[in-house]
Amino acid sequence: MSLPNPCGQAGAVDVVVIGAGHCGLAVSFNLTSLGIAHVVLERGAVANSWRKERWDSLRLLTPNWMSSLPGQAYEGSDPDGFMTMPEVADFVAAYAARIDAPVRTNTTVTRVHAAGDGYRVETTQGNWQCRALVIASGAFNTASLPKVSQAMPVDIAQVTAHQYKNPAQLAEGGVLVVGASATGLQLADEIARSGRAVTLAAGEHVRLPRRYRGRDIKWWMQASGLLDECIFEAEDLARLRRVPSPQLVGSPDNATLDLNALRAQGVRITGRLMGVRDGKAQFSGSLRNVCQLADLKMNRLLKAIDEFAADAGIDAAPAETFEPTQVDATATLSLKLDGDAVKTVVWATGFRPDYSWLDVPVLDRKGNLRHTGGVVDAPGLYAMGLPFMRRRKSSFMHGAADDARDITQHLAGFLANHPRDVSVTGEQRVAV
Repeated sequence: MSLPNPCGQAGAVDVVVIGAGHCGLAVSFNLTSLGIAHVVLERGAVANSWRKERWDSLRLLTPNWMSSLPGQAYEGSDPDGFMTMPEVADFVAAYAARIDAPVRTNTTVTRVHAAGDGYRVETTQGNWQCRALVIASGAFNTASLPKVSQAMPVDIAQVTAHQYKNPAQLAEGGVLVVGASATGLQLADEIARSGRAVTLAAGEHVRLPRRYRGRDIKWWMQASGLLDECIFEAEDLARLRRVPSPQLVGSPDNATLDLNALRAQGVRITGRLMGVRDGKAQFSGSLRNVCQLADLKMNRLLKAIDEFAADAGIDAAPAETFEPTQVDATATLSLKLDGDAVKTVVWATGFRPDYSWLDVPVLDRKGNLRHTGGVVDAPGLYAMGLPFMRRRKSSFMHGAADDARDITQHLAGFLANHPRDVSVTGEQRVAV
């Protein structure tokens, strides 16, 4: 829901939430429940990133029954299906209207800095003064490109996963997809099906079957409590936050998409892209070891699921085994980047948040927010939607409910312990 700003160029409110995606709206729901005045600022329309920053064929990696937000569960007719991006955008927009969220659309935040007893938020539609601020602008705003991208020959087209929409936009000729997470595999699969020769450069990855013992793998992960694992239980949290997204695809036929499936349709699999020299891409020779490690971790998870099913007395199909990842006897260590071999490189090497507007000293040397479970290292500053922010499920839509509840409870305590500075009179308070 989009509301006009009655103050024109300025306003003051207890809390500003930046981002009207599912995370920002989950926070808004809880703030409203607590009676805390707030506004939600969105640079585009509600669910802007779902509408404009995904490729055409993408579906959620989680089944529809997992698509829930505080006060709203999935109510459609296909609980085991996977939402398309337009469907996700419509689901989130309907939620915003249902909870009557105080959203200001087409309002781009240009700067946030400490001011008075809180923060000043400067936008393209006027400025706001707030006592607390929640950053829910997303963790996947910008494509993360490795330095090797700068060494690509000038006649090789380069496309990021943010820029990619469909195979038709790519030049005729071979394609090198770099990255073997969910994004890399899905793009390699789609581009190969368009008739192009595809090479996939694979580094560390997480292999998972789509279904196991008659149920979606996410059902097992949720039922067993794995997705509820919190940051205080996790070992090596920094590493867990860097783990690539698992090799999954949401498709009507519940297909498993892994390196074996790509190989079966003719995609060449190489090791990690290490460099470019003399017009040739150079790859690591460690592909076999990387794949064996991914297989080992998958089998450990499946064994843990088997033990959980036995302990819980769950009636399920028999345990399954999966073929090890197949690797060529002779590793491909280089590939010429000209002619029809490779015309385009598609970078599926991850994403990073964009905090270029944040003028508060809370970023580490890599540009990430310094926070503990979403409580940022500055008074009254919070985050939402970051990988493993409070729980393993923090990145999933249904994970926003618990995180938003925790964050808003902490925020309410902060406001109670930091009364408003009555000396801040430069802006009118807005009831939202």
